[in-house]
Amino acid sequence: MGKPEFERLPVYQVSEKLANEIWRLVQDWDEFNKDSLGKQIIISADCIGANIAAGTVQEQQDNQQLVRQARGCLYETIHALRLAWNRKLITEEQASKIKPIVDELSAKLNAYLKSLGS
Repeated sequence: MGKPEFERLPVYQVSEKLANEIWRLVQDWDEFNKDSLGKQIIISADCIGANIAAGTVQEQQDNQQLVRQARGCLYETIHALRLAWNRKLITEEQASKIKPIVDELSAKLNAYLKSLGS
């Protein structure tokens, strides 16, 4: 059995990379921060790839909607990362590792949505 279609998509691969980086990041937080902002950021990051994956088995219009939802989840993740930065939960080194992934994913999501048509 081959890989599902979504696993071959570069946009999905980057979303998975971001979700895994965020998972590792949150592991070092104290219990209060893990239980509050940590859960929120993990769920929003995980939902990016989940929406991309779900869209690949849908009709074009539904796929487009799911990719838009993935983009919304990315924005939610960015918001949570900003909160984590402002609350001193993320170091400069961690931020510099995650930011290029976020930027790449944002560009790939927009390009993927555009490739699906209007």
